Amino acid sequence: MSLFSDPRWGEALAHLPDYLGSHVRVSVAALVLGLLVSLPLAIAARNRPVMRGVLLGLASIVQTVPGLALLALFYPLLLALASLSLSWFGFGFSAFGFLPAVLALALYSMLPVLRNTVIGLRGIEPSILEAAEGVGMTPLQSLMSVELPLALPVMMAGIRTAAVWVIGTATLSTPIGQTSLGNYIFAGLQTQNWVLVLFGCAAAALLALAVDQLLALIEAGLRNRQRIRAILGGAGIAALVAATLVPSLARPSSTYVVGAKTFAEQYVLSALISQRLSAAGFSATTRAGLGSNVIYEALVNGDIDVYVDYSGTLWTNQFHHAALKPRQQLLTDLKTNLARQKVTLLGELGFENAYALVMPRKRAEKYGIRTVTDLAAIAPTLSIAADYEFFSRPEWTALRTAYGLNFREQRQMQPDFMYAAAASGEVDVIAGYTSDGLIAKYDLVTLSDPKGVIPPYDAVVLIAPKRAEDQDLREALQPLIGRIDIAAMREANLRAAGGDANASPDAVARWLWEKTKPENAKK
Repeated sequence: MSLFSDPRWGEALAHLPDYLGSHVRVSVAALVLGLLVSLPLAIAARNRPVMRGVLLGLASIVQTVPGLALLALFYPLLLALASLSLSWFGFGFSAFGFLPAVLALALYSMLPVLRNTVIGLRGIEPSILEAAEGVGMTPLQSLMSVELPLALPVMMAGIRTAAVWVIGTATLSTPIGQTSLGNYIFAGLQTQNWVLVLFGCAAAALLALAVDQLLALIEAGLRNRQRIRAILGGAGIAALVAATLVPSLARPSSTYVVGAKTFAEQYVLSALISQRLSAAGFSATTRAGLGSNVIYEALVNGDIDVYVDYSGTLWTNQFHHAALKPRQQLLTDLKTNLARQKVTLLGELGFENAYALVMPRKRAEKYGIRTVTDLAAIAPTLSIAADYEFFSRPEWTALRTAYGLNFREQRQMQPDFMYAAAASGEVDVIAGYTSDGLIAKYDLVTLSDPKGVIPPYDAVVLIAPKRAEDQDLREALQPLIGRIDIAAMREANLRAAGGDANASPDAVARWLWEKTKPENAKK
């Protein structure tokens, strides 16, 4: 089967109206906001060296912040502001998705607009400005009739650069809940679906190219005083925005929003929940690729209705408890903690996805390593890899302290790539997940934790406060509770991460339901 006859292209095309429309809307909103702020500031600073230096310096500093970090930083900031607004003025706003993405992307757009506007205005011949003053023009008349028209080609170059930057960086807004073409890329990386990754990258590149060419048409029209070109370019951008609005206006709003974190298991489980809701007669959309803290806060604030989390993550990361307890006691106390925030723990799915230190079987046997205690003795000669958040989590601190772990090298990797890196010898140890089917695929072994440092990680279904009394939601999801064992979840994860054309999260979720649904368990 050739690449372009792969059925996954159909899956990618099915999501295009939603992903592209959301991407265009957030990009255009950010660019417009950036222009509304940058242009007046640049005009005001053109003849003020101190103000000009400060503005360009601050805009340059913003550019040094990685796009994903800047997007992520706006979420807790807006969350705090929304809480203050609610307590002081009696109304709040959503800090999830669109708003933090627009604000962060607007900041990203400012540097080229500020710089090019200042350069364009400062580059006008003094004699021209003197002539404008000599014919009796006021400063405002000179600005509007002489300076801006002459500087416009340079200004438009900055706007074009800003537009391309914003469209490219908008793909990183997926982890904070903004649907975009980045959904293709994040989902594809997690499930090793390279068709989705390729499709997302190509779509973002084509969108950036199309917008750049339309802006170039406007620029050429203004520069050459050909009004028709400028009108056509503006009409093209307006048509693009309008075309992306049509699908969203025609699509009925979903009854429920299902959240998912950034790895394959979460994509499968969110698809499974959505399918159960659809089977019960409700509609559901998925907000996938969310960070651990973002997804929980989104649930508390009602931006999503339901998702699957893990007891150990909630216990240590969300509620910052250091003391470990037996599994049932921890779950009981966790329910109490969640109830204080009016979050409902519907129940456990039936399997545990815990962190574990993992090694290639042959290497572990060579050194006689069966436990983390055994590992500690030779750790200074070994390298370890983990996902992007593990080394900043309390579990790593507890492991390092309890066992005296001190590795030669620490590396961060995309979760699915870690297993292949361990199997190929690129790294010696990884912080893996016990429900991951790649452990068996690559003939790896998990090391036992004799001191019980790692907490239990039962997969649990959480329901948002606004859905606490929603019996329809409870009844639709109740058949999942206690039905998924570790063997079934490992196989599902292996299928989802295998890169198979017929192993999309939706397809794997259907397989998982058929394998674990109650009537099959009775046979």
